[in-house]
Amino acid sequence: MAGTAVRRRLTWAVAEVVGEVTETARVRSLVLDVPGWTGHLPGQHVDLRLTAEDGYQAQRSYSIATPDDGTRVTITVEQVADGEVSTYLTDVLEVGDRIELRGPIGGYFVWGPGRGGPLCLIAGGSGIVPLMAMLRSRIAADSDIPVRMLCSWRSAGDIIYGEELAGIDREHEGVTIEHTLTRSAPEGWSGRRGRLDRASLSSLAWPPDAEPLTYICGPTGFVEAVASDLVGLGHDPDRVLTERFGPSGG
Repeated sequence: MAGTAVRRRLTWAVAEVVGEVTETARVRSLVLDVPGWTGHLPGQHVDLRLTAEDGYQAQRSYSIATPDDGTRVTITVEQVADGEVSTYLTDVLEVGDRIELRGPIGGYFVWGPGRGGPLCLIAGGSGIVPLMAMLRSRIAADSDIPVRMLCSWRSAGDIIYGEELAGIDREHEGVTIEHTLTRSAPEGWSGRRGRLDRASLSSLAWPPDAEPLTYICGPTGFVEAVASDLVGLGHDPDRVLTERFGPSGG
């Protein structure tokens, strides 16, 4: 697999919603069928565009949650408070509806089994989406590349892909998944609590001498802190790849 995507002119296509999954109270996955889709790499994203009857347009970017699957593209959307686009996608859009899409976009923050490992995937909240595409790609390829996934959530109710991740952790040799809750934990919670700080990364992430490929995605502050801690622990900065998101119009 090449490390970068081929540059080409992106044009808008009309995609049809052919499936949906409610992930949490605020998160929904949408399966889109995109005629003429030429494929994508795990870690890439798409632009979506909404057009109102009066001509007003709103555009947002969303990571692709699945590896390449013909003309099917799955995105996972977290509803943002007062977000016009995210609210429409989580609460209004229905199977059979159509929406404009262009992509795939991005060539730096990508991974496939051909790129090797060991692989460390570190997610802050909905930053798990592109990392899930990478994990699903590893499984679909029946790869034996060892993976450690570390996920930071505010509460147990915020865990995205919870049942699927539990199954992967249980059934797939060479994959370990750790969840940590930063705000509240339900009674009986046996997982970690607290932030992913340098001490926890030292014990949970691959050691520097394993020369892992590490992908970090989440809010800007989270990504910068984790990347800085890993480099401070001795990880090669060139093998620590980051993607971050900040406030947007939703």
